[in-house]
Amino acid sequence: MHAIARFLARNKGFITFMLCMLVFRSAVADWNVVPTGSMQPTIKIGDRILVDKLAYDVRLPLTHVSLVHLADPQRGDIVVLDSHAANERLVKRVIGLPGDEVAMRGNVLFINGRPASYAASSYVGIRDDLRDPAHYDIERYDIMHHAVRLSDFRPSPASNFGPVKVPRGRYLLLGDDRDNSMDSRYFGYFPRNEIVGRARYVVASLDPANHYLPRSHRFGMPLD
Repeated sequence: MHAIARFLARNKGFITFMLCMLVFRSAVADWNVVPTGSMQPTIKIGDRILVDKLAYDVRLPLTHVSLVHLADPQRGDIVVLDSHAANERLVKRVIGLPGDEVAMRGNVLFINGRPASYAASSYVGIRDDLRDPAHYDIERYDIMHHAVRLSDFRPSPASNFGPVKVPRGRYLLLGDDRDNSMDSRYFGYFPRNEIVGRARYVVASLDPANHYLPRSHRFGMPLD
C-alpha cells in the first residue's frame, strides 16, 4: 500500500493529465483512424479524422448516457457510431431521417419518392480504382451534396433496395463508396444513442499504400 501511495504521489501530475485526456476524448472530441475505404472519396484510407462529440449530446464520460440533448443528426452529416449490429466503430453518412422513406434503384437514391440528382465528377489518388475501376458523381438532395464512388464493373447487390421507412429514433446510414460499404443496407437502421459524434475535419493523413508518408494536402480538410 505504501508503495502504491508513493507511486501515486510521484506521478500525480501525469495521472491527472491522462485522466483529463481520457474524459476529453470520451465526452468532448476524439480522433479516429479510418482503416477502410467505405467513405471514399470523402474520407481516404489512412485519414485521421476529428470527431466532435458535442455535436449532438453532452454525454456522461465513458458512457453513451446523454446528459443534455443538443441537436439531432441531419441528412448529409458524417457521423461516428459504436454499432452493436456491426460490433465495431463505424463512420457513415446520414441519409434517412426518422420517418423518411428511402429506396435505391441502380445506385440512384430516392428519398420520400423523389430521386437525388447526380452530376459527373472526378477524383485522383484512389488506389482502389486500379483493381476496381469506378466513376464519381456528386449526389444532391435538397441541401445535401457530396461525392459518391460507384463501381463500373462490380456494383453491389445492395445497389437496389427498398423502399423502406426509417423507424422513430433510428437513422439510415450509407457509405459514400456505395459498392464497397457495409451500412444500413446490411445492418439495418442505427439507433440514435449509438451515434457518438460528427466527423468534422481530417486532422492528418498517412498513405498506407506509400510507406505511410503524409498526405499534407489533406491536413485540416473539412468533411462535408
